[in-house]
Amino acid sequence: MSCCNSQVKESVKGCYGQLAAETSNKKDFGNPLSCCGATSFPQKDYNKQLGYTDEELNSVPDEAILGLGCGNPNAIAQIKEGQTVLDLGSGAGFDCFIARRKVGETGRVIGVDMTQDMIDKARKIAEKNGYTNVEFRHGEIESLPVEDNSIDMIISNCVVNLSPAKDKVYKEAFRVLRSGGKIAISDVIATSPLPDWIKNDQELYNGCMAGASTLDELNGFLNDAGFKCIDIKVNDNSRQFIKGWEPTGEVQNFVASATIQAIKPSEKCCC
Repeated sequence: MSCCNSQVKESVKGCYGQLAAETSNKKDFGNPLSCCGATSFPQKDYNKQLGYTDEELNSVPDEAILGLGCGNPNAIAQIKEGQTVLDLGSGAGFDCFIARRKVGETGRVIGVDMTQDMIDKARKIAEKNGYTNVEFRHGEIESLPVEDNSIDMIISNCVVNLSPAKDKVYKEAFRVLRSGGKIAISDVIATSPLPDWIKNDQELYNGCMAGASTLDELNGFLNDAGFKCIDIKVNDNSRQFIKGWEPTGEVQNFVASATIQAIKPSEKCCC
């Protein structure tokens, strides 16, 4: 699909715009068109499979719980009070609203999403609930609307795989991080070469499967961007929920969820 990057991106954008509208109307939605995740809204049981706690789920407005994702980046991020956190592909704000409690009133959370409907939805939820330490910006993760050297922590949940230019995503992440800043990402990776029936299916791309990178490719993107202390861990148990993302269940043999952590080096940085 590399020859049609703009078409791929527009398809992904349309898919998530539709999802934002459907969940705003509290309709049921199904995979794979709704991307990776649950089949109804809100779906807290699915999020529990991803590693979210009852405390986290109960702290977030139901309107933001779309039942999407492949892990819990907040669980590995070790966010501290006063930090500035950036969420790549923030959707309706779910992970941002969890992170905002951790950074406190002296910190700040920024969500970036390319789908205007998702940005509008997240902003309405934040305004309705009086969340003053979180904001949502419309933009693409390959060209972030964020200043250089301004972010302490980057989180993301099952979004980077949707980009047809993942090398640019990690270079942009490196640009906006402060020295010593970290990424803590949950994403789908390819654990075996993807067969053509997966690679050439746009719905499976929208569903966070066909765009998955291999471990070697990921390490290459991160190293080329300048990251150090790279740590990628595959969660084989994730195949149990991933098999429900496409009708045959065969996709679980080729992809799995992983945690991706790395640091932008500084003089004081150590692994």
